[in-house]
Amino acid sequence: MNFDDGSAGDANYAQIGQGYARYRRPEPAIAARIAAALGDAKTVLNVGAGAGSYEPLDREVTAVEPSATMRAQRPSRLSPAIAASSEDLPFADNSFDASMATFTVHQWQDLAQGLAEMRRVTRGPVVILSCDPALLGRFWLIDYAVKVIETEASRYPAPDRVAELLGGARIEAVPIPLGCTDGFGEAYYGRPEMLLDEGARQANSAWSFLSEVEAASAVAALRTDLESGRWDELYGELRNQPFFDGSLVLIVSEPNTLN
Repeated sequence: MNFDDGSAGDANYAQIGQGYARYRRPEPAIAARIAAALGDAKTVLNVGAGAGSYEPLDREVTAVEPSATMRAQRPSRLSPAIAASSEDLPFADNSFDASMATFTVHQWQDLAQGLAEMRRVTRGPVVILSCDPALLGRFWLIDYAVKVIETEASRYPAPDRVAELLGGARIEAVPIPLGCTDGFGEAYYGRPEMLLDEGARQANSAWSFLSEVEAASAVAALRTDLESGRWDELYGELRNQPFFDGSLVLIVSEPNTLN
């Protein structure tokens, strides 16, 4: 794989990743769940690290990211990321106390190999933040951009499958807060106007699988319903709902949970 071409998995981040860090900022409530799952680990590997969201600042973190565009967006407070893929981690066995991967496993070319590599280089917990494809239909966007939801559902592996490949894991639902600062799709469950923003959509890779015509049609339909009040008639209560039980899950594999 050519790690200088800006691509990662099935999405081209040289094209869609330019403003990623502006919209995909770590959500404190989610960060706290990840930190708890990492336990007392002092050394942490972040696989598919992107721009560095959710990397703990109080531990020694080694980041791996194949996209040059994403590596370039890492803030100066974080260490530079190593150009490598999940399927071929350049580390010895049991190199890290823990490892993590957030919103990335659906991009990997070989899920089984990537997870095996994470388990190989990790002494303690392996922590995966992902989405359950079976639950994506809970999000109202399915009424406007069904292809976005279908694309996501076809890309994300089932949490049970991830757990199986890790040799055993617990799966925790992660409620999404109303003001979620990490702009993945469901983060806007109560702020639909945000998805009229091209930058917000571009920070969600599933939108890149739509043609310009398909994306424009979806946005126009949402804008029309917001202006007419129809969206609020159907979903307005979400504007004040403190949490949304969507598809977000945390998958945690620890040595004492392995089969």
